[in-house]
Amino acid sequence: MDLLIPAAAPHALLGIAAVALGMVLTPGPNMIYLVSRSIAQGRRAGLVSLVGVAAGFLVYLGAVTVGVAAVFTVVPALYAAIKLAGAGYLLWLAWKAVKPGGAPVFAPQQLPHDSPRKLFGMGFLTCLLNPKIAIMYLSLLPQFVDPARGHVAAQSLVLGLTQVVVAVTVNGLIAASAGSIASFFNRRPAWLRIQRYAMGTVLGGLALHIAADRAKAVAV
Repeated sequence: MDLLIPAAAPHALLGIAAVALGMVLTPGPNMIYLVSRSIAQGRRAGLVSLVGVAAGFLVYLGAVTVGVAAVFTVVPALYAAIKLAGAGYLLWLAWKAVKPGGAPVFAPQQLPHDSPRKLFGMGFLTCLLNPKIAIMYLSLLPQFVDPARGHVAAQSLVLGLTQVVVAVTVNGLIAASAGSIASFFNRRPAWLRIQRYAMGTVLGGLALHIAADRAKAVAV
């Protein structure tokens, strides 16, 4: 526990929380599946599916906690390359959020009713096979790890748990109120456009901040 308390700087925790919030509010496979399941089968089905998604997050977190520490130790020069890759991915997500013609996430296809075990399994697989989550852990989370502080694995663990808490909380709120949110956006399409542009602005700003911080990363 002593290693975890000083592991991640406060600005790093705030940064990963902002990235996690921007990504979870940008429609992707996890959100689409959870919303579809909640609308098709009810709130409880959406929340059971969310438990499976959370389990997928924890699998990625366990792998990256060990892997990031090993990579930074063996090949420190990859740190700058990972930062630039993460910045580029955030810019791509920002463009996806604001580009015209995007499909509305709160008008998903109906799904057949499934058992709780299958709901959990589908949520788990949706998360594991979600490229957005893979890049989140492999490219974006390392942006906020500072090798100079030591305990790289502990930093990765704390930052990853922060992402999990943000993602599960927001996804849970969305899954629990998917029907009401869908009705709101169907009656007020202008608000959907505001949400898209707001998230695009946040993600684009984070990408530029990460890219501008490249010199610091190299110096570390």
